[in-house]
Amino acid sequence: MRDHELYATILGVQEPWTVERVELDVAGGAVHVWLHRTQDTAAHCPECQAACPIYDHRERQWRHLDTCQLQTLIHARVPRVECATHGVMQTMVAWATPGSKFTLLFERLVIDWLQEAAVTAVARQLKLGWDAVWGIERRAVARGLERRGLLKLRYVGVDEKAFQRRHDYVTVVSDIEGGRVLFVADDRKRESLEAFWALGLTEAQRAEIEAIAMDMWEPYIQATLAAVPDADAKIVFDRFHCAKHLNEGVDRVRRAEHREMKAAGDTRLAGTKYAWLRHPDHFKPEAWREFASLRNSTLKVARAWALKEMAADLWEYRYVGAARRFFRRWYFWATHSRLQPMIEKARMLKTHLANILT
Repeated sequence: MRDHELYATILGVQEPWTVERVELDVAGGAVHVWLHRTQDTAAHCPECQAACPIYDHRERQWRHLDTCQLQTLIHARVPRVECATHGVMQTMVAWATPGSKFTLLFERLVIDWLQEAAVTAVARQLKLGWDAVWGIERRAVARGLERRGLLKLRYVGVDEKAFQRRHDYVTVVSDIEGGRVLFVADDRKRESLEAFWALGLTEAQRAEIEAIAMDMWEPYIQATLAAVPDADAKIVFDRFHCAKHLNEGVDRVRRAEHREMKAAGDTRLAGTKYAWLRHPDHFKPEAWREFASLRNSTLKVARAWALKEMAADLWEYRYVGAARRFFRRWYFWATHSRLQPMIEKARMLKTHLANILT
């Protein structure tokens, strides 16, 4: 098999394109592959696919997967057509997306690497610029969104993600049933979520949604109430976020009590932060036995922990009336606990009870 036949096979080149020649540049560390297009083959407008006369040609170059230790560079004179409807347009090629300087197979390699390492590391290993790697990622996302087509959503999740030592946030919208991210926006403002409702879904799609799980974050609530029909009955303040708020209350009680006890020479609470926050099912048997003396004590944090664990029983109920009666009993205990952080969290949950019960 000759070199141009070899590269025609491994590149998957098909009519009207053929491999014209292959040149090895050892000093430059590259293999150059020139493709040629059959001149009498009709060219098509990339917008409307109408057959059009060729206007001129443009020299293009793409980086392909490496040949051993050498970069593989593909060269071709790509025709531009003169479309009666869309004017002069460059035709599409099968091996790359419009505007890209890389073949689709090379971009796939970069995306595989990006799932394992940061942009800077990928750029360094593949000898690419930082902007080039970001461009490949953006085009991959665009292709994925195009393939996604019309969404049919029943359950949507809205959450914020903190980074940079919790000074910056992004808003993340996900399809809970499909287990996939649908939308990411800067910050956690009302406008952050409004962009998804306005641009990500049609009015009919928004009406089909049955439930939206989110935190008790007012900007998200207001954005959803304004965009989704009957949102007041569809918003769900889910178990995870309720538990997160109660954990915050427990931790505040622990920190305050630890300071008092430490000042008195009692260090029992030192290093116990995550024990109070961990779910009982996640303890190893020995650790659970060691934790017994603390959780069964008369410490304030032990009472706060008990309140948090009892609240979890709310999600075992299947009837709204029974759940509401349980919450009234729990709320009375919490607000009479003399633990200010837990009292504040209990009042917050009561304020949002309607959409906890949903």
